[in-house]
Amino acid sequence: MSARAIADVVFGRAPLTIADLCAVAHGRARARLDADPAYRAHLEASRASLERQLAAGRVIYGVTTGVGESCENEVAREHAEAFSTNLFRFHGVGTGAVFGEVETAAVLAARLASLARGHSGVRPVVLERIVELLEHRILPRIPSEGSVGASGDLTPLSYVAAVIAGEREVMFRGEVMPAAQALERCGLAPLPLRSKEALAIMNGTSMMTGLAGLAFERAFRLGRLAAALSATASDVMRGNASHFDERIFAVKPHPGSQVVAAWMREDLDYGPRDAGPAAGRVQDRYSIRCAPQVIGVLFDALAMFRPMLETEINSVNDNPIIDAEKDDVLHGGNFYGGHVAFAMDGLKAAVANVADLLDRQMALLCNPMTNNGLPGDLVAGEGAARLSHHGFKAMQITASALTAEALKLTMPASVFSRSTESHNQDKVSMGSIAARDCHRVLELSETVAIVELLALCQAVDLRGPATCRGRSRQLHRAVRAHVPAIDADRRQDVDIARTLERYRADELPIGAIDLPS
Repeated sequence: MSARAIADVVFGRAPLTIADLCAVAHGRARARLDADPAYRAHLEASRASLERQLAAGRVIYGVTTGVGESCENEVAREHAEAFSTNLFRFHGVGTGAVFGEVETAAVLAARLASLARGHSGVRPVVLERIVELLEHRILPRIPSEGSVGASGDLTPLSYVAAVIAGEREVMFRGEVMPAAQALERCGLAPLPLRSKEALAIMNGTSMMTGLAGLAFERAFRLGRLAAALSATASDVMRGNASHFDERIFAVKPHPGSQVVAAWMREDLDYGPRDAGPAAGRVQDRYSIRCAPQVIGVLFDALAMFRPMLETEINSVNDNPIIDAEKDDVLHGGNFYGGHVAFAMDGLKAAVANVADLLDRQMALLCNPMTNNGLPGDLVAGEGAARLSHHGFKAMQITASALTAEALKLTMPASVFSRSTESHNQDKVSMGSIAARDCHRVLELSETVAIVELLALCQAVDLRGPATCRGRSRQLHRAVRAHVPAIDADRRQDVDIARTLERYRADELPIGAIDLPS
């Protein structure tokens, strides 16, 4: 994977972006720890301060005390390292599906970014080990369930701590194997975690933050696809392109709507010939006419959430925090994932609204009462034989079902705070659940978009590509390179899967898109 990397992302004092985190997660860039001697001295100072305070008899949560409601228990100095090992062992209680490689790498990158701020009291070798895990793609098998997102993502991140210490399982070069075996293949020995180090790895928001960064990137790309599909839907249903005239958006200048309208004008080759009502119906139905206003909310939400997420990426979000300059330890609650939870709850609602928009467009497209002259269900063919075929009837049902599920998941996770762990964790963020929900909503919404894309390509066939605008023709050519037109009823699940795969590989001409850097 590292051989394909095109850049280095340096983890240290300089702030990182969502794009940096995603580049490392996808293997487009390599993680590197800042090699500046002054920065390395800063890391060493944090650990040295912790050691001095321990030597002076300072009470430090999770080091000389138990954790959570057990914080009144005293842990003797001679048991500190065993306590650190026990911490990740007893949190090995994750359930559910295991994260994929990209998601796991995003979690590692997010945890590295936080520890690299140099206020967590861990040795530099721990940070270097996370860099090595990313470099060799030795990726912990992290179950996706089991975090309430308040005292950090304790259970999911325990799988990171365990792998560093050579325990549990990893995905390595396409195989599931014991962590110690993968480390050995790369010439690495298990790294025993000293006092506070397991706690520092586990007691943070890095699972939800890593997932949130990936969700941000996915949602941005989905918004551009939705704009291209909306333009194509307007085109094939012979809608009124003047709905997207720049002057309309100048007098209600939400930036997201302005961007989407500009994309749609470009996709429709909008020009003077379009600057008036179309023949027939003067105003299109809302799912066409209001597409920039609907999709624009998504982009404005992303702009709002970006600083929240990047602050979280660059934060020290464990407990306690080491102030090496004053030789002090600070006990607090930076592990609370409320900002990420709010962003993910909001983002999944904006994304699901886009899915609902595309589903409504799909319904218009399949209905001869609303599609302006196309056959019902986009059935091709002539004569009596065509009456025995059903075209996109079932595809429209599938789009509706997926959309309903996406909309159902928009209930905010953060409002379901639970009191756990003997009422010590009595207000929790549910940020990890919000982030997982957001990814599920994105998965469903992307699939709705691809179902509509296939239907739009059928409509281009029925209209004749030469009669359609630029984006319609481009998308049609790309899809027809791997999916034939529907001339007779056949299964289309393979068409959906193949086209979705091409979309996620960035192989469809959805239009130029500049992800925020």
